[in-house]
Amino acid sequence: MIFSLFLVSLLLIGIAAWGIGFGLISSFRVVGVVIAVGVFLFFIALVGLIGAVKHHQVLLFFYMIILLLVFIVQFSVSCACLALNEEQQSELLEVGWSNTNSARTDIERNLNCCGFRVFYANETCAADCLRTLHCRPCAPIMEEYSGMVLRFVGGIGLFFSFTEILGVWLTYRYRNQKDPRANPSAFI
Repeated sequence: MIFSLFLVSLLLIGIAAWGIGFGLISSFRVVGVVIAVGVFLFFIALVGLIGAVKHHQVLLFFYMIILLLVFIVQFSVSCACLALNEEQQSELLEVGWSNTNSARTDIERNLNCCGFRVFYANETCAADCLRTLHCRPCAPIMEEYSGMVLRFVGGIGLFFSFTEILGVWLTYRYRNQKDPRANPSAFI
């Protein structure tokens, strides 16, 4: 369980760094949040590892509580990802499109599209299709990808949330065991 948290945290940090290194993501806020979540999970796994090796009851208790809170948040977000219908996805995409310029530029460049539903001649566009003047709007392309991505992220989140609740249960069981290095006559 602890090693799966290490793996997930390192994957989050690595994918965020890869996305920025290859120019797929230009929003430092998004990358910063992903890296912060990865570092947080790394430290939580480290607390669990130290608590398990040292058989430290307090560290194991805090590890168990924080893992339970992470489970609740992750389970809720995963269920929300899986529960969004197409209309809600479209609404969410439109709000995101109108509230950010850096993501809009990235989307237009990577998906080779201009505008959300329609493209007006006085707007700027970062796509290569603007040279040929045969650009498709971005909304249908994003809606196609968003449904697939939300199902994928929701499924992966549910999988790891159940491994976290298994980790909480195993930590609870391990906390209640006697320390094998302790003096056996102290328990009599």
